[in-house]
Amino acid sequence: MAAARNSVFFIRSHFTEALSRSLFPIPLSFRRGIASAVRLIEVGRFEEPKALGKYPTGQLFLHKIFGYRGVILFPWMARVFDRDASGRKDPAKIEPSTTAESAHFHNIGTGRDVKGKTVPYYQVLIDARDCPFIRAQSEAVTFLGHQESSRSLYAIPGLDYISHEDVLPYMSTEKNAIMHELFDKFLMHDPEKGVYKARETLHAWQERNHPWLELSDVHREITDGIRVTVIPFYMGCKKVTGDDNRGQSVYWWRYCIRLENHGEEVVQLRERHWRIFSLSGTLETVRGRGVVGQEPVLSPNLPAFQYSSHVSLQAPSGHMWGTFRFEREDGGSIHVKIPPFSLESKDDDSNTYTVV
Repeated sequence: MAAARNSVFFIRSHFTEALSRSLFPIPLSFRRGIASAVRLIEVGRFEEPKALGKYPTGQLFLHKIFGYRGVILFPWMARVFDRDASGRKDPAKIEPSTTAESAHFHNIGTGRDVKGKTVPYYQVLIDARDCPFIRAQSEAVTFLGHQESSRSLYAIPGLDYISHEDVLPYMSTEKNAIMHELFDKFLMHDPEKGVYKARETLHAWQERNHPWLELSDVHREITDGIRVTVIPFYMGCKKVTGDDNRGQSVYWWRYCIRLENHGEEVVQLRERHWRIFSLSGTLETVRGRGVVGQEPVLSPNLPAFQYSSHVSLQAPSGHMWGTFRFEREDGGSIHVKIPPFSLESKDDDSNTYTVV
């Protein structure tokens, strides 16, 4: 295949990959990154992207947006609810005043009024050498403690979820093409075929952690050229016992958010405004500066930022929506919609833990 002869180069000093001599369309942010390159290192050769079907376990790739090297562990089939911002009411301006109104918003505003498209998403490992150069949390995938005495969340560094369109596949002759502590534990190299195959430990890990890893719905929406993508995950329920709690159940979710600037303006995220509705009837408003302690700038050269956070409810379901306020260079503001999404629990006793 002609495309497989094209080299892939990685820029150590930039958060993106610089690719040259490619027959495939290369994102503008990648090409602009070449100008700031200090050193180019050949890491592999392109393979033709799949228009149909799924990439297999062990497929090496470059992330099309964040530019890191990675390897696919396994696929998920996700329903993507892609909203057109034009002509829709601003969720931030919808102020449910009663439980009934909130429930009505829950039924029509969390994707059910938007036709979902089922597409592949992938659980992947990020090359540890690239983590310092990307604008995405390298500890975004978190878990509830397995032990009854555990009260906290814990994370495994270097895990991510990516869409099919994020993948720029390549092949490498290196036995250890990806630097990650789990790479050799999960995958083995087949020198005859030049591919990586799953070990039994990967299958066992996926089976054991399936409830926390499973991805089902993706919500995204564009406002004034800025796209917000939200992926919620149910993490499980913890029953808190003690004199004051009376066996109260607390349900946990994490949500991953990607911000992408599809325009030519330079904007900076200044504030977040969340509305969180619980099935118990509570409606909470959360305002704050930036996200995860940062106020990221999105520009044509650095167009994306990704982070994750958590939410807990004292009810098995709810939903969230809101806005991000971005500031333009001229001081003006853009209120970017966060698409509404459901917080749904799963009826699985293995997801329930007791905290004393």
